[in-house]
Amino acid sequence: MTAANEVILTTERPGLLNRGKVRDLYGLPGDRMLMVATDRLSAFDVVMRNGIPRKGEVLTRLSAYWFDRTNLVVPNHMIAVLDASNASELCVDADASFFGRSMVVRKAEPLPVECVVRGYLAGSGWADYQAGRPISGIKLDDGLRQADRLFEPIFTPSYKAAEGHDEPITYEQVEALVGLERAHVMRLRSLALYRYASEVALEQGIIIADTKFEFGIIDGEVTLIDECLTPDSSRFWPVDRYEPGHDQQSFDKQPLRDWLEASDWDKRPPGPVLPSDIVSDTSERYLEAYRLLTGAPLPER
Repeated sequence: MTAANEVILTTERPGLLNRGKVRDLYGLPGDRMLMVATDRLSAFDVVMRNGIPRKGEVLTRLSAYWFDRTNLVVPNHMIAVLDASNASELCVDADASFFGRSMVVRKAEPLPVECVVRGYLAGSGWADYQAGRPISGIKLDDGLRQADRLFEPIFTPSYKAAEGHDEPITYEQVEALVGLERAHVMRLRSLALYRYASEVALEQGIIIADTKFEFGIIDGEVTLIDECLTPDSSRFWPVDRYEPGHDQQSFDKQPLRDWLEASDWDKRPPGPVLPSDIVSDTSERYLEAYRLLTGAPLPER
């Protein structure tokens, strides 16, 4: 068993396919992969030198929660969350540090588009709006405030860059990248997922301001992959503190972003060592988001 406050920054096992900002991917026999969410934390496209306790477990188990709730409408790549009870059945030889943070998934051909859905005006969408720019080609009405709820959710995709920031693109550019039919399915499924999850989250006291989805092709089908509606991929706000016109309190890594912005770090690697209070505050926000959304605390290891 691993200690409750142990941070997993990297994993090692045979078959490494890719080590991303947060996840390590390993090949498994047949059409399967092991997707491991570490406790690594990135900000401004730089991975920090220390991580957030239990962050990887929150990402994996919260994704599984949403995958389970939506798989009859939108197919996804999840087979199972790896734990002590199913590792042998899934033919995965891994130690206890992998349990709870790892997901056995089907291999997919990733599509090079991040499918961002916005229900509220925040983040880069707010920055574009302030500058008078359309958001991924969408022109919004005048007179909106920061964090205002939009009349309806909008699909604002971006191109997945191999390195650095993803680039906002229009829906027409998505069609050019993946084809008309796939683009239509990606937009339709992204908006459907957001609308459903937003209603569920509101009942639990959370506003999903925006989120991003990734899709790939499995057996010719546009399939949801990677993660789903987590604090890493979404902007979660507490309903009881929502007040448009300024930044909102959020269940994500905002304490880290604020601290970095106030520091003298130049936003180039390596990232600074994070203070213990920033680490603990961020961890508590991730754990609280999981508890509120699922109705139960994160399972003990």
